[in-house]
Amino acid sequence: MDKYRVTLAAEEQIALQHLVSTGKAAARKLTHARSLLLADTHGENRFDEDIVGILGTSLRTVSRVRHQFVTQSLQAALDRQGQPPRPDKIKIKGDVEQKLVQLACSDPPRGRCHWTLQLLADELVVLGLVHAVSTETVRQALKKTTFSPGLLRRGASRRRPTPRTSGAWKT
Repeated sequence: MDKYRVTLAAEEQIALQHLVSTGKAAARKLTHARSLLLADTHGENRFDEDIVGILGTSLRTVSRVRHQFVTQSLQAALDRQGQPPRPDKIKIKGDVEQKLVQLACSDPPRGRCHWTLQLLADELVVLGLVHAVSTETVRQALKKTTFSPGLLRRGASRRRPTPRTSGAWKT
């Protein structure tokens, strides 16, 4: 016995058949539409395992599409759900970000020629600004700012002015 029975209205069934027949949508959306059409109780009453065999998708996908259709709506079952924003996961922001940029612009520790991401992460922990932080978080925070030590000084590949070709002979 299926917990979530899919019963499509006539206009929903027509819309899904049109979507599948045109094929002008994302592959995931088309798979979800086909799954709903196969799971419809007006047609053959198929089990999830049968739909998995026909579509070549996972059992979890079929059951999730059924669940979203019954509990939410047709659009919720077809469209992809984005990840929710996670502002509490951002460890470096505000004053901590400002201190990080100041630290990165300052002179490196003795015995080092420049700051590495690991050194910056360790220094933030030592200063007590964060409990723990990864080098990737430090990299993303520095990338987000306009800080770049290479902007002011030119490296090995300097931009050279391109010679003008006026068409005149050089003598």
